[in-house]
Amino acid sequence: MLEQRTIKTLTRAVGMGLHSGQRVEMTLRPAPPDTGIVFRRVDLPEPVDIAISAQAVVDTRMASTIGAAGAKVHTVEHLMSALCGLGIDNIVIDITAEEVPILDGSSSSFVFLLQSAGIELQKVAKKFIRVIKPVEVREGAGAQLKWARFEPYHGFKLRFEIDFAHPAVDSTGQSFEFDFGRGDYVRDIARARTFGFTRDVEMLRTNGLALGGGLDNAIVMDDYKVLNSDGLRYGDEFVKHKILDAIGDLYLIGRPILGAYSAFRSGHAMNNQLLRALLAQPDSWEEVTFARDRDAPAGFNAVAAAW
Repeated sequence: MLEQRTIKTLTRAVGMGLHSGQRVEMTLRPAPPDTGIVFRRVDLPEPVDIAISAQAVVDTRMASTIGAAGAKVHTVEHLMSALCGLGIDNIVIDITAEEVPILDGSSSSFVFLLQSAGIELQKVAKKFIRVIKPVEVREGAGAQLKWARFEPYHGFKLRFEIDFAHPAVDSTGQSFEFDFGRGDYVRDIARARTFGFTRDVEMLRTNGLALGGGLDNAIVMDDYKVLNSDGLRYGDEFVKHKILDAIGDLYLIGRPILGAYSAFRSGHAMNNQLLRALLAQPDSWEEVTFARDRDAPAGFNAVAAAW
């Protein structure tokens, strides 16, 4: 049986919110089978649990935000990406502010935390959402066109194409495909950082965003070049970060997905629209488990080694 996973011991991180600039403490706790992924705002007079789901996403401006009972948690996508990349099904995340810490701007710090805590198999079948019919969302036309699509596939792969019309971005890879059955999430995707442009910083900060952003937790570009002294971590780091984000956004459905995702100029909003479109068409998906590990797609059997 392909089993669910949690972490063996609790682990903690302290950092700053990318958009809020607030100091935040986060504690990741093991959870029983079928708990799912739950964020708990422990800084409120009465703690509020926010269980992830496509419907729990309440804002997608610049990041994915989830909410319940008047409480919110912003910028969950990098942590969600790490949880998906390591196959974690059940965990409770205590958080002392309204935003997940940005740490280094990628998901590699979260991967380190999770692997340091250890990964534990649980004696309950892992549940997947398997795409059985194509589903697509589209917006705009011509130069404004963007779209995202699910298609049936025995596994989980993502293909993303970007189009930023910026010299520093255009000189790197514009498209990338990552297959969980053949690639290595920790090696190939996790270190890709979020990125932004100096021309947008003033506007973002006027709107209360990017208050905690800087060269230590993002790739920053002026009108011509990357400003980070250490350059890029991957030759195609920009598009790989978009795939990292998409992995996290799609895991907000609450189950690992079996299917092929492809997108052109998509973002947090469109990724959530795609999840909702899939769920709104019950004949386009089914929930499955695997009684025998060997029947599961490649890439879902191995447990990531401890850091």
